Amino acid sequence: MPETIKLTEAAPGVAVVAFNRPEVANALSTLMGEELTEAWTGLAARADLRCVILTGEGRHFQAGADLKERNGMTDEAWAAQHRVFEAMVRAQLSVPVPVIAAVNGAAMGGGCEMTLACDFAYASETARFGLPEVGLGIMPGLGGTQLLRRCAGERRAVELLTTGRPFTAAQALEYGVVNGVTAPEALMATVLGVAAEIASKAPLSVRALKHVVREGHSLDLAAAMEMELAAYNRLFKTADRREGVASFNEKRTPVFEGK
Repeated sequence: MPETIKLTEAAPGVAVVAFNRPEVANALSTLMGEELTEAWTGLAARADLRCVILTGEGRHFQAGADLKERNGMTDEAWAAQHRVFEAMVRAQLSVPVPVIAAVNGAAMGGGCEMTLACDFAYASETARFGLPEVGLGIMPGLGGTQLLRRCAGERRAVELLTTGRPFTAAQALEYGVVNGVTAPEALMATVLGVAAEIASKAPLSVRALKHVVREGHSLDLAAAMEMELAAYNRLFKTADRREGVASFNEKRTPVFEGK
């Protein structure tokens, strides 16, 4: 059983990954990085997976790297730890279904970067965000500079990164970092509702949509549209497409099998 994260199933095909070091604000340790890498890899291999929710146990989402663990580290040990964290984020980004962040408290440093690495996010009104690495003599190294720029724009990203300034949930919504802000007690119900909505859709379509949106970002428009068309041409030949059209005409709920 993992020591630093908690894995549960909220509904069939809907997994919940929770940071589980509440006594230290869910700070990211080497062990947590290793356990998250294993968790993301296992989830990515599941054919029945429909959606994943990432959240934190206790009052915090994830308050960044465990600086007590890092205190006194040699350069070699620091580099080795960061390779663990790099593998962790790559594994998260490789999950083929939507990953939704439910940000229930502080999401600082690596916690903010893992929020940005999710496909979209909702936050509690009490959540706080920030990439304060510039004040520690480093910078984000888990995609934060690029992912923040993509959702908040270059000018806002440079401002937030070079000042290290924290920002509120309301500001995160304004900047495009999160999709919605809720009362603390409504956060998980809201995210679970969105996850259930996604889980009810055709799973091959959901996976194709995530892939095309993510991968198309690095292509020119013509190439991205070709990628979209290739995915479309695969989907209309599936049993799920036939089920979707039949259920619509028969006025019933579709039963998708991912085939």
